[in-house]
Amino acid sequence: MIKVLFICHGNICRSTMAESVFTQMVKDHHVEHLFEINSAATSREEIGNPPHYGTVNKLRQMGIPVIPHRAVQMTKEDYQYYDYLIGMDTANIRNMNRIAGSDQEQKIYKLLSFAGSGRDVADPWYTGDFDATYNDVTAGCEGFLNELKKQGKL
Repeated sequence: MIKVLFICHGNICRSTMAESVFTQMVKDHHVEHLFEINSAATSREEIGNPPHYGTVNKLRQMGIPVIPHRAVQMTKEDYQYYDYLIGMDTANIRNMNRIAGSDQEQKIYKLLSFAGSGRDVADPWYTGDFDATYNDVTAGCEGFLNELKKQGKL
């Protein structure tokens, strides 16, 4: 099993979108049996809340099933459990390293690094632009899937 945890600040917009998008991608490639996919927050602000309505609406618009989810916070134990902890922006990466204690096993990545970019995933909490977020998330998830193929993990 390849265990993947997508992480953003509140776990209601970007990380839940990435969880749903990547889950659909692995199903489309008939490799879902190889994965465990989840998402989490670096903060406690939205704990227990469902995905943001803008995320839900965008995923529905794109025909992607929304993974049932309630916001949870990343833990130090998550670092040990998951193979890939994928943050949406630079602040997330900093906070993920703080929660984990460090990244000694080099499991922490920024999503768009898989798409050849150092950019942060657009945060719709501030912009309201779920289209830009979806485009970033899709590019990052496609890049991540391609990287796993290149590494011979699929």
